[in-house]
Amino acid sequence: MGNKLDIQYRLLHLEDIDITFLTGFNRLQETTRVWYVEDKKFKLKDDHFIDEWNEDKKRKVIHSLLECLHAGGSVIGAFLHNKLVGFANVENEFFGMSKQYIELPYIHVSREFRKQGIGKGLFSKCCEAAKKMGAQKLYIAAHPSIETQHFYRDLGCIPAIEMNEKIVQKEPLDIQLEFIL
Repeated sequence: MGNKLDIQYRLLHLEDIDITFLTGFNRLQETTRVWYVEDKKFKLKDDHFIDEWNEDKKRKVIHSLLECLHAGGSVIGAFLHNKLVGFANVENEFFGMSKQYIELPYIHVSREFRKQGIGKGLFSKCCEAAKKMGAQKLYIAAHPSIETQHFYRDLGCIPAIEMNEKIVQKEPLDIQLEFIL
């Protein structure tokens, strides 16, 4: 792939995110197989479903990103010629027995730009932001699809040592992971 995209990563501010922030962003993921945990072991099973964000879901995500910034967290955007092609964020709420974790709740790349290293770039920027905030570990409630799990495992994420039950309750089928910073 000698056709590397000229992606610009930017730490975003409140004024960078408005109601049009996700216009044109294609959050479509078709899943056919998922990981799940049974008897403390990871197993695969067939499970077909489609995740696609409608305008209402996009508004909720935008609201969540703005709340993150208001609370002192970080939001990173990935842009190609000033068009948003990916984004991620880290919250500013520490948890765990030693308050070593902060959550990485969103990391998404628009469907037509996936598999080009943008997600890895966003993850790296989130790690930098989390370290500056004083975190020792990222906590990720990751979509159970084999593609998403493969992405996180390739980055070095492992099953979370400590579970955050509040996060688990939001998406009980997600796989809880961590990344040591």
